[in-house]
Formats: sequence, structure tokens, C-alpha cells
Amino acid sequence: MRKELEKRCSELTQRAAKTFGDSLVSLILYGSGARTDHDQFSDLNILCVLRHLSPRELALAEPLFRWWRSLDNPAPLLLTLDEVRSSTDCFPIEFHDIQEVHRILAGDDIVSNLAIDDVFYRGRVEFEVRSKQLRLRQRAAGVLPDPELLLKLMSESVSTFLTLGRHVLRLAGHPAPHAKRDIAAALSQTFGLDPTPFYTLLDLRENKVKTRNVDSSQTFALYLQQIESLVASVDRLEK
Repeated sequence: MRKELEKRCSELTQRAAKTFGDSLVSLILYGSGARTDHDQFSDLNILCVLRHLSPRELALAEPLFRWWRSLDNPAPLLLTLDEVRSSTDCFPIEFHDIQEVHRILAGDDIVSNLAIDDVFYRGRVEFEVRSKQLRLRQRAAGVLPDPELLLKLMSESVSTFLTLGRHVLRLAGHPAPHAKRDIAAALSQTFGLDPTPFYTLLDLRENKVKTRNVDSSQTFALYLQQIESLVASVDRLEK
């Protein structure tokens, strides 16, 4: 897995340097791909920072981004350096994640000392948790009769909820670990969430348990309860 990751990042770096030339300020890998717990469900998240961003740069980026998406990765975040510095209040979750765990693939490290404006941080975290909760309910309503699809839906969402959970921990002034199982344990200790469904879904992601050995309905009911508790936890934080 790591060998393939390194290969893809190396090729991306070469293509980006050729595509943007001197306009490329920084190419940054962030998220689980920059950690040791990257798995087959994890995205390779990229922040691409340019000196200028006009239709010309967008046209240059199109084949690069198309190739990157063809490898089942999300399109890189494309920003100018000025936009990075002025948008931290709008994207505090993303910039905290990038700042805390990142790897510079090319150019300058523009995020380690970046001043992040937290004025909307709590509100953004609550918005994201509630939005993902609503989306989970909507999608689950269409797959409840199919145990495999329901387990797949939960397995694909658990990383997102745990990532948001670490931001709830951070906002509450508690240690916010990065490893997914450690986040689940911290949420249990701090807010009283039951970590069982998170562990089960992580086991599924890591192929440590077979879907036929997991009760999808029971897991979903307990998973939904813990997400509701997570929403309540962030709602109780000082506004």
C-alpha cells in the first residue's frame, strides 16, 4: 500500500511541476495518506497552491486533475497563496487537518506556521457533523434491506465521523489523537460514546472481520445512536 502511495505521489509531483512550472508554490499531501494508517478506503488528499489562478491555469490543470481522479482520488484543492492566507476562517477544519498532518511533495511549506482563524470553527464542526448525519440517514433509507450495502455505507462513513469527532475533542480542550481507534476510545472516555460500532466498522475496513459475521441492523442502530451523541456533544460546547 505504501509503495503504491509513494509511486502515485512521485508521479503527481512530476506532472504538477511540468504543468505549472514556476507558478507552483506548494504541493501538499494531507490526511491519512500522510500518516501510517492509510488503507484502501482512504483518499489521497492534495492541496495545490499556485501564485496565480486564472482560466489559463485551470485549463492547464484539467488533464492533470482528470488523471488524478482516474486513480480514484478526489481532485486536489486548488488555491492561490493569498487565498490560503485569507480563507482559514471559512475552512478551519480543513486547515487544522492540513496543518497537523501534512507532507510537502514540492515547493514551500506554507502551512506549518499558518495562522488559522477559529472564529467559526465550532459552528463549522457542528454543521459538518449534522450534515453527515443527515446524509447517512438519507442513504441508509435506500439500502436498509441489503445488509452488505448497509455495512458498506457505514464502513465508508466511519472515517469521516471519527475525523469530525477529533475536532469535537479538540474544541472541548481534550487531546485529539489521529489514529482512528484512538479517536473512538477518546470519544468514549470524554463524551461517553460507545466505541463498539466504530471498532466493528474499522475491522470491516481492515478486513479483520467478514460481513457475514456482522449484524448489520444491530450495528447500524448502535452506530446511529453514537452519531446522535456526537451531535449532542458538539451542540453543548460553548458558542
